[in-house]
Amino acid sequence: MTLETALHEFTVVVDESRLDQFLAGQDTGLTRSQLQKLIVDERVLVNGRLAKPSGKVRAGDLVSLSVPPPRPSGLVAQDIPVTVVYQDAELVVIDKPAGLAVHPGPGHPDMTLVNALLAMCPDIQGIGGEIRPGIIHRLDKDTSGLMMVAKTHQAHNHLSAQIKAREVTKGYLALVEGTPTSLKGKVDAPIARHPRRRTRMAVVVGGKEARTGYLVREQFQAHSLLELSLETGRTHQIRVHMAHIGHPLVGDTTYGHTSPMVDRHFLHAFHLGFNHPASGEPLEFKTDLPPDLAPAVDALRAG
Repeated sequence: MTLETALHEFTVVVDESRLDQFLAGQDTGLTRSQLQKLIVDERVLVNGRLAKPSGKVRAGDLVSLSVPPPRPSGLVAQDIPVTVVYQDAELVVIDKPAGLAVHPGPGHPDMTLVNALLAMCPDIQGIGGEIRPGIIHRLDKDTSGLMMVAKTHQAHNHLSAQIKAREVTKGYLALVEGTPTSLKGKVDAPIARHPRRRTRMAVVVGGKEARTGYLVREQFQAHSLLELSLETGRTHQIRVHMAHIGHPLVGDTTYGHTSPMVDRHFLHAFHLGFNHPASGEPLEFKTDLPPDLAPAVDALRAG
């Protein structure tokens, strides 16, 4: 795919106090800070002349904006098997397998979901000025399930706004130790970095607000299968909240215990709902428990 500089022209209708403010109100798909940088980089002309972000524009002025093609991110496209649930020009919904980190980082410089998406979706455009997929939300490395990923900068902005406005519905299935006293409820407890164990999160007074709704789907002798929903999106939120109320996730070695039933914590993002970033159409997706988790529930059902 050949990427070229995009040229935009806008005619000012009413006087504006600032050039960057005027451009932020146009349909460019760019944030105000990105537009300010383009102005500083001399990629914006007002009546054919360079201007400053704070420069005034008046009715009748012609503003020309030159947006350079996104630069390579330095990330390597890698052929990693990932199930695609839905895909179009704006976004892709995948069913992430457990064990796959979302982003490159310490300990996993590649072989991540981002590397896989670059290989799977050659039509990915620029996100934040780079050719990379736009990660809207994350799942822990050892959590499986549904994730939406933006393929364009505009889709990234729109979907991120839905997350911020809490218009995205996310549902999880978790097998926990024991059964909550109330079969339906909400854990409302602030979460922050653990005061002593810095690799862990914990319920901490003064931490960030965190709320997790739960519903007991099935009860077993010493376990229960819960359906959970998030009102907030804190790191390890479900795992921390379930351990906090005395029902840690089965197999969670960080907040609970090892288990002979599974080789990782039992948590799967099975439901995802949001509005399409271009058409506004409501989209809803569901996925079954993966093969490494389903047998544990089958065994409990069999008694």
